[in-house]
Amino acid sequence: MAIETILLAVGPMDTVRADGLAETVSELAVPLDADVVIGHAFTADEYESVRERLGFDERPDAVDPDAVAAHRAPVADLRDRLEDEGVDVTVRGRLGEIGPGVVDLATEVDADRIVVGGRRRSPAEKAVLGSVSQEIILAAPCPVTYYRDLDVME
Repeated sequence: MAIETILLAVGPMDTVRADGLAETVSELAVPLDADVVIGHAFTADEYESVRERLGFDERPDAVDPDAVAAHRAPVADLRDRLEDEGVDVTVRGRLGEIGPGVVDLATEVDADRIVVGGRRRSPAEKAVLGSVSQEIILAAPCPVTYYRDLDVME
């Protein structure tokens, strides 16, 4: 199976692991000449907060989630880094639950691989708090590369 499209799923906490995510995606995309879609899923509350903070004055339903995602950290930085490597990058935003939103986006863009970052958590923390990364891995329509930042405890 050829890898033509990679979905890099990011959230605001991925700012601390942006270097590692960019390197991981670049290692896959550059030699394969794959396109990268940087996807950012928002909960309704997060979307409203980010939209207002970024100065989008239109009604929330009139603002394109792709436009909000393009201005959300760490998306712009990752886009710039990957484009500097010669990778074709698009940005997509999604409203709703994070895990299912990423999985739906992967299906929509026909992703051949998803790259997602995560943090160290104990099994008890995962059981109590849940894990978006784990939810994505279990429901993904394609293989997932999990970038675990061992230096960050969140």
